[in-house]
Amino acid sequence: MATVYDAAGGLDGLLRLAEAWHVRVVDDEVVGHAFSHGYRADHTERLAAYWAEALGGPRLYTGVFGDETAVVRMHSGNGPHEEMDRRAIACFEKALVDVGLDERTRATLADYFAWSTVHEMGVYHESVEQVPDGLALPRWSWDGLCPPP
Repeated sequence: MATVYDAAGGLDGLLRLAEAWHVRVVDDEVVGHAFSHGYRADHTERLAAYWAEALGGPRLYTGVFGDETAVVRMHSGNGPHEEMDRRAIACFEKALVDVGLDERTRATLADYFAWSTVHEMGVYHESVEQVPDGLALPRWSWDGLCPPP
């Protein structure tokens, strides 16, 4: 059976998804605030590489850009932001439709993104110093979160 990465179209498909999501969140009146102070020019490429690795593809993120601890720290220390999370998830679900993925792949990716937003990126509200060193990038399959290697 193909990985979620393969079903999403590999790196090219995930890059299209990252671009579609990015357009939606930047335009969103709540989520757009997170991007209003600027972002890396290669944000969508890095995001696609991260998703590729998480979804069963090659080590395109941790092999090049950094580790999970750094990613979680980027998303930490900003206080609770449940509404922003809900809207980011809704933008992702719309982006899945925008890029034309099949229903099964959309459902699996939507579950992954919602889990990651709430349970991985949204845990350390108070301070980046709370984020432990050595976090492993979580992997996701058709059955959900994979056990750590």
